[in-house]
Amino acid sequence: MLLTLTTTRAPADDLGFLLHKHPGKVQRFDQAFGTAHVFYPEAGPDRCTAALLLDVDPVRLVRTRGKNSPDFSLGQYVNDRPYAASSLLASAMAAVFRTAMRGRCDARSELAATPIPLEITLPALPSRGGPRQAERFFGPLGWRVDAAPVPLDEAFPAWGDSRHVTLTLTGTARLADALNQLYVLLPALDESKHYWLAPDEVDKLLRAGEGWLAAHPERAAITRRYLPGRHALVRAALGRLADADQAPEEALSQPEIEEHADEPAVPLAERRAQAVLEALRAEGARSVLDLGCGQGRLLTRLARDGAFPEVRGADVSYRAVEIARRRTRDDAAVREVFQGALTYADARFEGHDAAVLMEVVEHIDPPRLEAVERVVFGAARPRVVVVTTPNAEHNVRYEGLAPGALRHPDHRFEWTRAQFRAWADRVCAAHGYQVRHLPVGDDDPEVGAPTQLGVFTR
Repeated sequence: MLLTLTTTRAPADDLGFLLHKHPGKVQRFDQAFGTAHVFYPEAGPDRCTAALLLDVDPVRLVRTRGKNSPDFSLGQYVNDRPYAASSLLASAMAAVFRTAMRGRCDARSELAATPIPLEITLPALPSRGGPRQAERFFGPLGWRVDAAPVPLDEAFPAWGDSRHVTLTLTGTARLADALNQLYVLLPALDESKHYWLAPDEVDKLLRAGEGWLAAHPERAAITRRYLPGRHALVRAALGRLADADQAPEEALSQPEIEEHADEPAVPLAERRAQAVLEALRAEGARSVLDLGCGQGRLLTRLARDGAFPEVRGADVSYRAVEIARRRTRDDAAVREVFQGALTYADARFEGHDAAVLMEVVEHIDPPRLEAVERVVFGAARPRVVVVTTPNAEHNVRYEGLAPGALRHPDHRFEWTRAQFRAWADRVCAAHGYQVRHLPVGDDDPEVGAPTQLGVFTR
């Protein structure tokens, strides 16, 4: 199976720096199921192509899968795995291009952060759903998708097409983003995994999908197909994606998996937003500042609630601010959405009845948290501050979360209930507030609710 990556950004052969593979060498990497080769069919200043060729050993593949393989005995040896891109290619890509997928390139750090023109080609890709499925998965990410069906046998056209396509993606993206999208979407298109799915597969999905999967219109289908047959893992992954800041608000109105009767009627992200609104109403807040507003999910709720005639949002991410502005441009209550860092005093933070830090503090490095406290509770000093954060004790109830893992790749920490109360008490003592604590979500008698909420008032 073959994957090629081509760029024309001059000097094009800097692609070798991004991939950490020298264009003048042919390199070999042993895998549990075969051998991966990296080479450059062309490498010049105007155009450079890197190729990943995976030579799958069917016998070795059977041995790695062991006795639990669902295939009938002959099917373990006679299949399309040596020729068609699948989860095996994604696994090899993660091993061979690990540093590139993390977006690291010490020699060309500015290039690693820059979108570059790319053409990606996969001559044989299993796509359950055909070319249209490939377009549905890759199109919303900004790629121009050319997916041509592969006939079962060119000598017998009446037999029709196979389930494979020849896929070419053309667009401009960071190389790390392109590789992570391929890592997730290749096995999702195939709708099959060729290794045992451990609970940490959810963490792998969220790491590779960070920044794009939560906002993808097909994220539920992608998640189900990436984790085939593992309904508990799918529920855990979709729940954590719904908590991600990139999740579009319209996706929160109903459960992602309707066939499971035990799925909560209202997703946690929706219950959290509702709890914040109720706390603000109870305190009589009229002007509200959403600190760390992200892409504006809560801003739209505040603006359309009717109880808050003056709403503003701030976020450190310029991209998130632009999206939030577009999302709320027709909402008269939203007076301003601006870029700002919570670690620095800003006059625009002042003069509000209430401020909200919804799922924000856990994204801040602990040494910088005291600066945020001074800015919010000391300098801005609104009458009400509403803070929500995950309850680390509840993590044991997420089947797809590995022991000791955090719910989101960008979380710097997650507090237990006692830790959150200790932090809240310290803030109140330092800045003249008092706090009441509320659970958000089902309040488990042993480990508490999944989200903890504090209402600070002065």
